[in-house]
Amino acid sequence: MRVFPPTLLLIAVSLASPAADGPAGTPAVPPVATKFLGLFDKLRAADDPKAKGGHQHVAFQFSEAEINEYMQYSLKTMPRPGVQSVTVKIFPKNYISTFTVVDFDAVEQWKPGTIPKLLRPMLSGKKSVWVDYRFQANEGKGTFTVEKAYYGDVRLPAFVVEKMIEIVASRQPEHYDTTKPLPLPFGLRQLWTTEHTLAGQN
Repeated sequence: MRVFPPTLLLIAVSLASPAADGPAGTPAVPPVATKFLGLFDKLRAADDPKAKGGHQHVAFQFSEAEINEYMQYSLKTMPRPGVQSVTVKIFPKNYISTFTVVDFDAVEQWKPGTIPKLLRPMLSGKKSVWVDYRFQANEGKGTFTVEKAYYGDVRLPAFVVEKMIEIVASRQPEHYDTTKPLPLPFGLRQLWTTEHTLAGQN
């Protein structure tokens, strides 16, 4: 198992790093973003009294379409180094399929040798990759496994994809370290999926 990365499992990017109000000219806040930001406020408020022995239960559920719409907005207002865009498909039993445009030149520049020589002619510039994950997120921490990954019809080795995740995560403003256990944000204890839906609770 690998540590759950909130960067390329980008559902958790939405949770860990909500889009901030940007400068003039940034996209207007869509209704789905208001819904996400409202959840973040509730979770923050619920997390405060915990240290005093209180607990306010917050549960949520988002559809696949809502997550994709929010992430599109979030990446416009808070660009992520190495990641241009992400689309997810959500399946039951914590299985997520992602279609991500990655800046492979940036990844290789950050840590030369990450992309095997055999794959460099294909994985250069900004290219789309398809990566499927299965995750576990319980007791406030998460782990994941890469089930399969492809560039076009070419299957990518899981260890290469996991290394790229590690490097891109470390370059985010939050400096995520995917080699260590990562707490879920805002006091969340659990995340799980059903068909086309992500749910969670504190």
